[in-house]
Amino acid sequence: MDEAALSRLIEAVRDGAVTPDEATAQLRRLPFTDLGFARVDHHRALRQGRAETVYGPGKDPAHVAAIVTELLGASGAPILVSRVDDAQATAALDANPGGTRHGDTLVWRPRPADPRLGCVVLVTAGTADLPVADECATTLVAHGIEPTRINDVGVAGLHRLLAVLDELLAADVVIVVAGMEGALASVVGGLVAAPVVAVPTSVGYGASLEGVTALLGMLASCASGLTVVGIDNGFGAASAALRMLDVRRSRSDASPVADATSTGADDATVLPFGGHG
Repeated sequence: MDEAALSRLIEAVRDGAVTPDEATAQLRRLPFTDLGFARVDHHRALRQGRAETVYGPGKDPAHVAAIVTELLGASGAPILVSRVDDAQATAALDANPGGTRHGDTLVWRPRPADPRLGCVVLVTAGTADLPVADECATTLVAHGIEPTRINDVGVAGLHRLLAVLDELLAADVVIVVAGMEGALASVVGGLVAAPVVAVPTSVGYGASLEGVTALLGMLASCASGLTVVGIDNGFGAASAALRMLDVRRSRSDASPVADATSTGADDATVLPFGGHG
C-alpha cells in the first residue's frame, strides 16, 4: 500500500463507502503478508515511495508468480521482477496479465513518463556495458523517468564524451556504467555538479577481475562524492537515483526560495537539492 492508496481508503471510510471493519481487514495486511515461502513487504511503498522489487535468481517460478500476485493486489505502485529466467517470466506473466518483459526484467503498471520528476542521464563507457544500463533504464522508466541515454563514450576516446558535455551538465543525476578500469566515472564526476552514481561492470580482460578493478577504481576516485553500487547492479543505480530525486522534489515542495525571501535573507543562494550557500 502506498500513500495514495492509504488516502483513498481513509476517504472511503469517511464517506461510508468502506466500513471500519473492512478497512481494518485491509490494514491488517499493511506491514507484510506471510506466504510461507516469502514475507511480502507491503509497507515498503509507504516507507520509500516504491514497492518491493522481486529478485528472480534462486526462486521457484511459481513462487515468483505468487509474490507478484500479492504485490499487485496491495498497491497501485509499479511492480518489477529483476534478473528473471524464461521459466520465471512465463509463470509470472501467465499468472498476472498486463506485465511486459524488458530483457531480464518484468514490469507491471509502469508510470507515465513525467519530466517534472527530474532529468537522469545514463552513460555507458562501451557497448558491452549496455545490458547493465538497460536494467537501470527499465527501472527508471517503470517509475516515470525516461533517461537520456549516452552510449560508448569511454575514456579511450575522451573526445566522444566532451561532445555531449551540455547534456551531462543539464542532468539532475548522472549514472555512469563502466567496466575495465572504471575510469569514466571519475571523469564524469570531475565535470558535473550533479550527483554521480557509478556502476562497475564485469566487462574487461584478465586483470579487470570480473568488475573488481572497476569497483575499486570507482571507490578510490579522486572525484569526491561518487555514489558507487555493486558490480553489474543497474537496478541499484536506478534506485539510488530515484532516492536522490525524491529528496530533491521534497525539498523543492518545501519552497526554500520562499523561506529565504520571507526571512529577509535576500543574499541567500539556493544550491542543488535545496541547500543554501
